[in-house]
Amino acid sequence: MNDDDRAGGGHRAATEFARLTWPEAEALFARDPVALLPIGATEAHGPHLPLDTDVTIATAQARRAAARLEERGVAAFVLPPIAYTVAQFAFGFAGTITVRPTTLWNLVEDVVESLEQHGVRRVVLCNSHLARGHVELLRGVVTDHAVMTDRHAQLLFPDITRRRWAGTLGDEFASGECHAGRYETSIVREAAPESVRDAERAALEPKAVGLVQKLLAGAKAIVEIGAAAAWCGAPASATAAEGRVLIDQLAEITVTTIAEEWPERFR
Repeated sequence: MNDDDRAGGGHRAATEFARLTWPEAEALFARDPVALLPIGATEAHGPHLPLDTDVTIATAQARRAAARLEERGVAAFVLPPIAYTVAQFAFGFAGTITVRPTTLWNLVEDVVESLEQHGVRRVVLCNSHLARGHVELLRGVVTDHAVMTDRHAQLLFPDITRRRWAGTLGDEFASGECHAGRYETSIVREAAPESVRDAERAALEPKAVGLVQKLLAGAKAIVEIGAAAAWCGAPASATAAEGRVLIDQLAEITVTTIAEEWPERFR
């Protein structure tokens, strides 16, 4: 299994945009493709997961979704991920990088506008960074884009935090106790197993910190909620097999959302 296969969760990698030549990109654009843009954060994820955990998850989701779209006759490709976003919540830990909200907003808009000028008409945000402010920002970008009458590309955000989808990603995800817990650790064990510090993972006892409730109560930093090492949940019970199922479900959410929004693209 090569690196592309692993990052896609064990399936053949879909078209990787950054690895195309410009004539190949031109030919791809002529197929009226769906562009998938992974979005994550570079931030602390406990002592057992790497800083690029969110990027790994978003990329795995996009690759698996693109492969499924191609299987259904829909041309698709995966863009290089956006790896920096609003991550102030975990900024108290070494390695976390945060940017201004306007930086992320403008970057997403600029990427979409560039694709639009090349004739791409459908762009999908595959997001795995679940911080409330970040998710609300992406929702705002999509809403703002939809009302701009001079735009020709459509922008779609399959938001996994919505009630419709959250319950389909396992009990830990639905509870909100999933920062570097079983949910994220399982996906990384499947998509990039070499990046998991397994001895540290196995030594972590389950930890519930009331993440969602404390966020709603106004907590501004992860250290304020009792996650002193930047994690919560049950990472020791994470398995690659569960990660494979979760990547499949993330892809299913993405493809279902696309099919509902753009049914004309499906045979």
